[in-house]
Amino acid sequence: MTYDASFMDGDNDSSQAGDTLRENLIAALRTIYDPEIPVNIYDLGLIYSIEIEPDGQVEIEMTLTAPACPVAGTFPATVEERLSEVPGVAGVHVELVWEPAWSMDSMSEDVRLELGLF
Repeated sequence: MTYDASFMDGDNDSSQAGDTLRENLIAALRTIYDPEIPVNIYDLGLIYSIEIEPDGQVEIEMTLTAPACPVAGTFPATVEERLSEVPGVAGVHVELVWEPAWSMDSMSEDVRLELGLF
């Protein structure tokens, strides 16, 4: 997971606002569940990067559990729609990427425990 905070100039208010927006974006991502695995897409490790521009534009790089996933054509739009509802977001673009390929190692430790994968 990466977060581009390069736009922050050290101003504590700007930093706090960026951190709050990032936290709110992650909270929204945690309300979106993979259609095949009952886990949210953030903790499943499908979100590779979140970049927030000073004007509130958000760029997301995400993947799916498999390239042949039946929602590959519609899921990015679902994510864009949900994130565009977060206060402070001016626009969202989700790019679906396949490299690196998703693996179960991408899941959070909590999710692996929950699914009995340890």
